[in-house]
Amino acid sequence: MEYLLELDGITKSFPGVKALDGVSLRVRPGTVHSLMGENGAGKSTLMKCLFGINDIDAGTIRLDGREVRFRSPGQALENGVAMVHQELNQVHTRSVMENIWLGRFPKTALGSVDHRAMRRQTQEIFDELELDIDPGAIISTLPISQRQMVEIARAVSYGSRVIVFDEPTSSLTDTEVERLFSIINRLRGEGCGVIYISHKMSEILTISDEVTVMRDGRWVATAPAEELTIDRIIHLMVGREITNVYPPKTNKPGEEILRVEGLSAQHVGLKEATFSARKGEIVGLAGLAGAGRTELLETMFGVATRKSGTITLHGKECRNRTCRAAMRSGFALVTEERRSSGIFGVLDITENTTVSKGRSYLWKGLFLQKGLMRRDTEWAIKALNVRTASQRTRISTLSGGNQQKVIFGRWLLTRPEVLLLDEPTRGIDVGAKYEIYQLIIDLAREGKTVIMASSEMPELLGVCDRIIVMSGGRIAGEVDPASTSQEEIMALAAKYV
Repeated sequence: MEYLLELDGITKSFPGVKALDGVSLRVRPGTVHSLMGENGAGKSTLMKCLFGINDIDAGTIRLDGREVRFRSPGQALENGVAMVHQELNQVHTRSVMENIWLGRFPKTALGSVDHRAMRRQTQEIFDELELDIDPGAIISTLPISQRQMVEIARAVSYGSRVIVFDEPTSSLTDTEVERLFSIINRLRGEGCGVIYISHKMSEILTISDEVTVMRDGRWVATAPAEELTIDRIIHLMVGREITNVYPPKTNKPGEEILRVEGLSAQHVGLKEATFSARKGEIVGLAGLAGAGRTELLETMFGVATRKSGTITLHGKECRNRTCRAAMRSGFALVTEERRSSGIFGVLDITENTTVSKGRSYLWKGLFLQKGLMRRDTEWAIKALNVRTASQRTRISTLSGGNQQKVIFGRWLLTRPEVLLLDEPTRGIDVGAKYEIYQLIIDLAREGKTVIMASSEMPELLGVCDRIIVMSGGRIAGEVDPASTSQEEIMALAAKYV
C-alpha cells in the first residue's frame, strides 16, 4: 500500500481551545515522516489521538487501509503502534527490565514472573540496539539520557509497524543521538513508518524523508525533506521570518555577589566546585551527560545533600540545607524535567503558579486568599505571555513552552536574587525559545544572577556572558562566549572523563 498510516481531518477540542482543526497526515512504509511546529501547534495532541490517549471529535484514522480508533494506549500497542513520549512516564522504584515489560511480564509454568527470562530478553534487545545499560538497575538511579534510551528500547520491543518519537533527543548526547539514528534507520529498513517530532532543525533535515509543518492546530505544509531549508521550516512554523535566533544581550554584569567555594555533594558526583558570579550576569554551565551540571544546581538549592563547601551571597553564608532554606536565601530552581519535578499536572495554572508562595496567601493562618492568588497568577500570565484559555486550565494541557513560562512565573513571585536554570528550553520550539531567552536576559538586566545549565552549546554561546565547563563532576575550565569555540568547550568537557 502507498500509505501505512493515514490521519484525515482530525479535529479535537478542549474546554476553551480548539487544539486540532481538520489536520491530515500520511505516512509511507519504510520512511521517517517528521512533524514540526511551535509549542501548542498540536503535534503531541495529534499523536495522542492516534495513540488512544485522546479521543477525536471528528476525522478518520486508517492503519494498513483499515479504519481504526484506539480507545487506550494498550490497544494501540496491540495493533502495532508505539510511542516514545517527550515526558518520560516510568516507574521510578522498579528496575529497567520491569519498566520495559510492564503489563506483559514473562511467566513461569507456575504463573509467577520469570525474572530470568525477563533479564535475558531485555539484554537481547539492548545488545541489538548496542545499549550498555544494566537490566537490573533501578530506573531512578540512571541519568535521564539513559532513561530516554530505555523508553526507546521499550517501544522497539513491541515490534511495532508505526513508532512515534516525540522529542527523543532532548536529553541525549551526540553519541546517543547517532545511536538513535542508527536504530531509526534499521526500523526504516524493516518497513516501519516512523513519525519523528523534534524542534532541532538539523536533526529533521538529517533523518527525515518527509516533513509536515503544523501551526495553531492546523496543517500548513508537507514536503520532501530534501526540498526544505532551516529558514523555510522556521517561516512555515511561525508564519514570519526570524532573522535572529538569540536576542541582543542588554544586561550589564555588575559587582560579584555570589561565591561558591569547594562545593561537594554527599551522594551525587559533584567534587570541589569553586566559582563566582556577578549581579546581572548570565553564567552558563556546559559539559557532557553526567558532567555534574544538574548536581551542582541541585546541591546549591538543597535538593542534593551537601558534603562540603560554602555558598556566599552578598558576603553572607547561605546554608541551603533544604529547598525552603534556599528559597529564604533568595535562590530559585527551574528543574530539567518539567513533568516529574516541575509541574503539578493534575492542578490548574493558578495552583501551579502560586505554590511556592503558598503560606503567604493564608489569612490568619487559616484560609487561602484566593483573590490574591488569582491576581498574582494574572500578573504571571500577562508578564510572561502564557497562552491559556483561563487560570483554571489544567497545566498538563498546556504546551511545553507555556508550562515552562508558568514555572518561571512561579519563581519570579518569590523575588529571587539567584535563578538556577537546568535545561530551561528543553523540548521548546524556536519561537518559544526566543521568548525564554529574552526573559532570561531581561531578568539579568533587572539585576538577577542567572546560572544556566544547557546541553546545547549554541544556546550557551548565544545567551551567556561567561561559560563554566564541567567534566566528571569537577569544574574543568571557564571560557568567554565571545572568543571561544565549540571545539574548545568539548576539549574541556572531556578533561576528566
